[in-house]
Amino acid sequence: MADTAAPPPPGPPAPGLPAAPGSNPLSRKLNKILETRLDNDKEMLEALKALSTFFVENSLRTRRNLRGDIERRSLAINEEFVHIFKQVKEELESINEDVQAMSSCCEDMSSRLKAAKEQTQDLIVKTTKLQAENQRLEMKAQVADAFIAKFQLTPDEMNLLRGTKDEPITEDFFKALGRVKQIHNDVKILLRTNQQRAGLEIMEQMALLQETSYERLYRWTQNECRTLTQESCDISPVLAQAMEALQDRPVLYKYTLEEFGTARRSAVVRGFIDALTRGGLGGTPRPIEMHSHDPLRYVGDMLAWLHQATASEKEHLEAMLKLVTIQGVEENIQEVVGHITEGVCRPLKVRIEQVIVAEPGAVLLYKISNLLKFYHHTISGIVGNSAATLLTTIEEMHLLSKKIFFNSLSLHASKLMDKVELPPPDLGPSSALNQTLNLLREVLASHDSSVVPLDARQADFVQVLSCVLDPLLQMCTMSASNLGTADMATFMVNSLYMMKTTLALFEFTDKRLEMLQFQIEAHLDTLINEQASYVLTRAGLSYIYNSLQQHKPEQAQFDRYLSAPDSLLMSQLNFLLSATVKISTPGAVKLQSSNCSVRWMTHKRCSKWNSPGCQYRVRIQTSSCRSGLSIAVCEEKLTWLG
Repeated sequence: MADTAAPPPPGPPAPGLPAAPGSNPLSRKLNKILETRLDNDKEMLEALKALSTFFVENSLRTRRNLRGDIERRSLAINEEFVHIFKQVKEELESINEDVQAMSSCCEDMSSRLKAAKEQTQDLIVKTTKLQAENQRLEMKAQVADAFIAKFQLTPDEMNLLRGTKDEPITEDFFKALGRVKQIHNDVKILLRTNQQRAGLEIMEQMALLQETSYERLYRWTQNECRTLTQESCDISPVLAQAMEALQDRPVLYKYTLEEFGTARRSAVVRGFIDALTRGGLGGTPRPIEMHSHDPLRYVGDMLAWLHQATASEKEHLEAMLKLVTIQGVEENIQEVVGHITEGVCRPLKVRIEQVIVAEPGAVLLYKISNLLKFYHHTISGIVGNSAATLLTTIEEMHLLSKKIFFNSLSLHASKLMDKVELPPPDLGPSSALNQTLNLLREVLASHDSSVVPLDARQADFVQVLSCVLDPLLQMCTMSASNLGTADMATFMVNSLYMMKTTLALFEFTDKRLEMLQFQIEAHLDTLINEQASYVLTRAGLSYIYNSLQQHKPEQAQFDRYLSAPDSLLMSQLNFLLSATVKISTPGAVKLQSSNCSVRWMTHKRCSKWNSPGCQYRVRIQTSSCRSGLSIAVCEEKLTWLG
């Protein structure tokens, strides 16, 4: 109950005035309801939502009973809540009883443990000591296991290294051998500690095991090399690993290479003999001996097979020693290849000697010589100079073929000098000269197509030219010695021109071409002088002195020559072969031209011309030029006999 009385209700409004807006309770309640924001009143929304669950019919009866329904529903909910919490209370009481029981049990156990602890105190101390000792022993065991793992081999590894004689070598063997090497190096650490005795024992054990392993590895590698006797062999990766391991034992490494070289030497010799006599599989390629009738191909096929075999053997060695890291591997490869190829030197030398001694001809001998020189250069580039026997054999055959070649050229030259042919009627080159120049052309053509180094080619070229051209020049000179001056000059110009045109097609002939050109020019000067004398004689100029003395210059014949110079050409000039040196009307002999002219120079008659004391001397001058003649006839006053 409130302490103060409620305020009196407002009185009715005065007559004639409108009622106040808030004086009516119903209006106030409506205004309050209208002003209510249901969106913001969550409790109202929840209440309406709960009301909608059981207020399903909106009637007068249900509205009147709404309050009672709500209260009864609230009462049922509370009763249910009380019932549920009663069960919770009962469960909590049960838990409490259990906790009390556990507490009493724990107290009992604590008291019993305390009593047991007092009774077992000595046992606990002993147990603690034993646990500490156990930890120390476990630590020692771990150290011992680590020591054994680091400085000892497993039984499997020992069996791999000490395997039987027939047991193959695998990659696991090299892993075990590498482990032995590692232990042998790591044991040096023990020598710097207090464990020197153990270190020495382990080092001795590993050293003995290493020697046993290397001995077994060497025997296996030796047997493997002995099986490589086929013409084409495959180097297994295990063999390459074996050579890598054996490089630590130089003696065993060297013996293994020698064993490989011996096996491959017999294989190469057998393959070379088969290539000569049997050919390839199925008859392809054909046996090299089938081409013995063709010396150049015969020698070339043998050298080509040898070159291929040398390169293949080098590749086999490189594959076998690809993992070797010591210095001098390349020298080892070259030395072994030289030993392998040494076996084919004798059969190769015998067959090439037979070809060379048979003297197939100068051209073929020269081609064979160049071929031998080329393969000598090529094979030395593959194996270096260590394959001394093979390279020496090829070099000996090259020198022999070269010697017989130059002997053939010298014999040919001596035959030319023994029987010198007379020049033909047309004063052209003799048949001996043509044959020799054809031989020289073939030799020089094969020389140009050869693949020997440039310096060697130039040296051979000079020697060939000296051996052929000098006797040719001497033969031509002897052949023309019995001819007249003009005939000899014509013959020599033609012969020298043939030599020049032959040499002009090849390299390294500049000096010889220059020498031949000088000789051609010398003989052309002689020929031009002979032509000048011939013209003067045929033109009547030799009698001009007598004509001038008689004051009857007779120049009719010379004037006819000036109008038609070809009419007085010597017959020898028509035999010249070279168009550049041939003397003809338009280009060579032109009198009364800028290069070749006839000049008459006379002094003015003296006043006493008819006097017998006025005497003249006529001087005839002739000179040669590059395109023809120059003739000058001078009339010179000699004396005055007055």
